[in-house]
Amino acid sequence: MVAELKKGSRVTGTERDRLATDLRRKYDAGVSIRALAATTGRSYGFVHRILSESGANLRSRGGATRGRKAS
Repeated sequence: MVAELKKGSRVTGTERDRLATDLRRKYDAGVSIRALAATTGRSYGFVHRILSESGANLRSRGGATRGRKAS
């Protein structure tokens, strides 16, 4: 389903619902938003919005945090 999207095309109705379900399933399996955006040809913001609308529990940012240095 995800690979069928044309870049810049509107995604509405049942197609949007199917996309949201597919993206959420992959995100819940551990795929990052950036990776989902790359595979769908959509922006990070679009994928983030779709996941938020679908009720996905978004993970916090990874990587280094600011503050106390590790000793």
